[in-house]
Amino acid sequence: MKQANTINIKNRKAKFQYEFLDKYIAGIKLAGTEIKAIRQGKASIAESFCEFQDGELYVINMHVEEYSHATHFNHNPKSERKLLLQKRELRKLEKEVKNGGLTIIPLRLFINDRGLAKIQITLAKGKKLYDKRETIKDRDNKRKLDRIKKEYN
Repeated sequence: MKQANTINIKNRKAKFQYEFLDKYIAGIKLAGTEIKAIRQGKASIAESFCEFQDGELYVINMHVEEYSHATHFNHNPKSERKLLLQKRELRKLEKEVKNGGLTIIPLRLFINDRGLAKIQITLAKGKKLYDKRETIKDRDNKRKLDRIKKEYN
């Protein structure tokens, strides 16, 4: 019987700092020790972003800790990793980033049911300061409303 996959590394800051437009699931080109470290949950996408280089999309600043049982063939923790998307999607994303002033942010790093590492990326627009204040206000109001509902029941 196959074990359920629990690797789900999220970028929690992204929802607060950006407004999401389109979401995509992309594969990641990884070395052997990188996938082993990710399967142990030793990765972070909190400070990462995506960038185009020669028509290819790369994730920058994604931190994958070195694999503990590796020899001198271990990977570089902060190296750029190529994202695997269809050409049609890559062209669309590149056009949006160049013309619209948008950015591509990783939201979630996970292992799919076939055992492959995937990353959910989104085309995003940075929030203004007043939008962030509005988000905080909405969050506080929801919290207060939940407390009142709990007391009432």
